[in-house]
Amino acid sequence: MKILEILRENGRISVAALAERVGISRANAYTRFEALRADGAIKRFTAEIDHVRAGLGITALIFVTVRQQMWKQFRAELARMPEVEYCAITTGQHDAMIQVRVSDVAEVHTMVTDRLANIPAVKATETVFILDEVLRRPYVLPSDRDRGRPSRRPAQEAQGGDVPLGKMRFVGAAEGRAALRKDD
Repeated sequence: MKILEILRENGRISVAALAERVGISRANAYTRFEALRADGAIKRFTAEIDHVRAGLGITALIFVTVRQQMWKQFRAELARMPEVEYCAITTGQHDAMIQVRVSDVAEVHTMVTDRLANIPAVKATETVFILDEVLRRPYVLPSDRDRGRPSRRPAQEAQGGDVPLGKMRFVGAAEGRAALRKDD
């Protein structure tokens, strides 16, 4: 996991520097790195670009409802659209979510009304424009979850310490009855 954390920060780091940061030998770092690649944990290396500077300042999410018998056609047509950065099959009201990056709002309009609407597999669309990308991580690791959680001591929880927003504190029946008696 430490190797993946370091590669997330700098995918071009040398094996020697990687070994030093992880605290292992260069040969061991190389072996582990190659094992991650061979196992498929590392799929590829790529560059992160600034979309606005590259001329793609408009980002939109297009939610699509697909005619259920026509998924193959939908996927094939979508693959021919170079402005589609990402597509996921979803649950809920819509069947798929497409993320597009284009130079202006008119391109989104043209894509939705002329191209997507003309695909027989597409039943309906809903478009949402992204105003600001607040957070974008290259990837998330299991170790990231542990860092983001505040540590709570069991004794603190038993004493009725602060309960984080959105969480519940369960009170035993005997403890709850005692509190009720105090209020009488």
